[in-house]
Amino acid sequence: MELERFSYDNKIVRQFGIAAIFWGVVGMLVGLIVATQLFVPALNLNLQYTTFGRIRPIHTNAVIFAFVGNAIFMGVYHSLQRLCKTRMYSDMLSKIHFWGWQLIIVAAAITLAMGFTTSKEYAELEWPIDIAITLVWVAFGINMFGTILKRREKHLYVAIWFYIATWVTVAILHIVNSIEIPVTFLKSYSVYAGVQDALVQWWYGHNAVAFFLTTPYLGLMYYYLPKAANRPIYSYKLSIVHFWALIFIYIWAGPHHLLYSALPDWAQSLGTVFSIMLIAPSWGGMINGLLTLRGAWDKVRQDPILKFMVVAVTAYGMATFEGPMLSLKNVNAIAHFTDWIIAHVHIGALGWNGFLTFGVLYWLIPKLYKTELFSKKLANIHFWLGTLGIVFYASAMYWSGITQSLMWKQFTPLGTLQYPNFLETTLQIIPMYMIRAAGGGLYFIGVLLMVYNLYKTAKQGSFEENEAAEAPALVKVKDRFVKGKRHRWLEGKPIQFLIVSMVVVLIGGLVEFLPTFLVKSNIPTIASVKPYTPLELQGRDIYIREGCVSCHSQLIRPFRSETERYGEYSKAGEYVYDHPFLWGSKRTGPDLHREGGKYPNMWHYLHMEDPRSMSPGSIMPAFPWLLTQNLDTTTTAAKIKAMRTLGVPYPLGYEYTANEDLAKQAGTITADLIKSGVPAESNKEIIALIAYLQRLGTDIKVNQQAK
Repeated sequence: MELERFSYDNKIVRQFGIAAIFWGVVGMLVGLIVATQLFVPALNLNLQYTTFGRIRPIHTNAVIFAFVGNAIFMGVYHSLQRLCKTRMYSDMLSKIHFWGWQLIIVAAAITLAMGFTTSKEYAELEWPIDIAITLVWVAFGINMFGTILKRREKHLYVAIWFYIATWVTVAILHIVNSIEIPVTFLKSYSVYAGVQDALVQWWYGHNAVAFFLTTPYLGLMYYYLPKAANRPIYSYKLSIVHFWALIFIYIWAGPHHLLYSALPDWAQSLGTVFSIMLIAPSWGGMINGLLTLRGAWDKVRQDPILKFMVVAVTAYGMATFEGPMLSLKNVNAIAHFTDWIIAHVHIGALGWNGFLTFGVLYWLIPKLYKTELFSKKLANIHFWLGTLGIVFYASAMYWSGITQSLMWKQFTPLGTLQYPNFLETTLQIIPMYMIRAAGGGLYFIGVLLMVYNLYKTAKQGSFEENEAAEAPALVKVKDRFVKGKRHRWLEGKPIQFLIVSMVVVLIGGLVEFLPTFLVKSNIPTIASVKPYTPLELQGRDIYIREGCVSCHSQLIRPFRSETERYGEYSKAGEYVYDHPFLWGSKRTGPDLHREGGKYPNMWHYLHMEDPRSMSPGSIMPAFPWLLTQNLDTTTTAAKIKAMRTLGVPYPLGYEYTANEDLAKQAGTITADLIKSGVPAESNKEIIALIAYLQRLGTDIKVNQQAK
């Protein structure tokens, strides 16, 4: 058979590899700063662009979409060409994908630091950037499927199945969760409100972990682990079961992030059931990876690349066992809102994503430069520094999380809260935050050693942008659907494979969404709940801008410990005008859902100016600029109009007089502050934020029934 000659595009692989390394260093450095801010509040610098609330989403987005994202694309562009025995479909689309993705990352960092955020976990970017992400993702999809369609191999290898599922599912998740009404160029409101918004967001948030941090990395595992070990994957049949079970079950599990919340019980239970089921396919993948190394453990002990990969797959197994356990209500009642969740997330991020990326880089860069790794000794040092870093990080956060939960729930023999002041818990876990930062520092030093090692490797080698290759042309024959060979038939039909994957993924989302959106009784209304006043609406947007939701929840669960501490538990009907929802996912500070009326206006003013003046020992950053920056009232009309479009019952034409009501309410708050001896001005942002905080939880009274 005559061989066709072509070349692999190594340049695009190298570009994504360099980008992954660069953004990994940046993202982890920001993470180290964020971790340190929790026990050295002075590191917030009293600047509005460097506070914990502003730079925490920069850390998460840089690590997830910049570091991990570029590593995914590096692996996909390298492995896909070799699995399909062809060059990428379009060099131009490869360039558009690469430079478009890097511009999105830069735009994300700038806008998040400036406070332009939707506040949604892992989806904080505003609408123009969301559109750019969609366009670049489509370019990537065309390039990927174009490559698959012109392949010289009949059957699609298992890694490609995971790439296909990743592309189609991330596209669906991003589009559905990002539907929003633009207010200004960099400000929008989610079309969903309250409970519905929470369901959509955590359907997205959980499955962003599933289909951005997991399925593409499983594809990389199925390609690079056998390559590094020079052994075939353990079981083809197990890989089939693993793939289809995983993508079907994963999509249902999002509601387990909302247990004991205002979400309907049936949705919570559904999330729990499918989360438990998720153990089976997840561990199927782990077992398939680890058993690929059967009989090769001597090689594992000697090869740092395989060490990284083994720990990565093990961390994947640990995280995917712990996740379902955390979805059990009795475990969730202890762990949710605590640092336990931070430990869980970072076992996956540092162990699974980080270590597998490092293993792939150590294997791939020498191959691209046709040389040996500069120093196996340095790679081994990196491995042990990284492993110790994960151990210190995770153990400190587990200890911290359990401490938090026990202290929050502890009662005295007289039936009163043992630690009524939330700050008592915070001060108790400061040493754990120090250990966490030390662990992160060890991990980061290891990454810097890797950068040096790979740089020296590249320097001693010779890079070939277009690597010559040859393979026989694909002979196209009509493939019959034969009983017992159904999956082999499907592997040869990429378009059909894409369609089936999309259908399998959509089933779970539709089952969860349709009752919540179509059955009105699922979200009961409360007659006393009214829309925010114009000043409160502006204050809420400032709250979102400053990232307050990163540390404060607005969701009181129906536990005695929480109702004693915060007040009446939260009802679904209280959130019907919240675009977006602000339930939060971590309590570094106390819950604020019943904050209204707890403290006088003066307390809030002084607390925002200097938290430690009102709460000695507080780790909250100061917000002095709120006292000097003028409130932008030119956006009030657009905000009222957008909210009315979303169903908030503001009267027609109210946008034209809204600023008059805003000025009246601001004047009342300012007069009270001046009376208390605070030299406040009614046109400052702090007044709007105080108005919002004083509104929280005041719409309902204890024992009022939802209608």
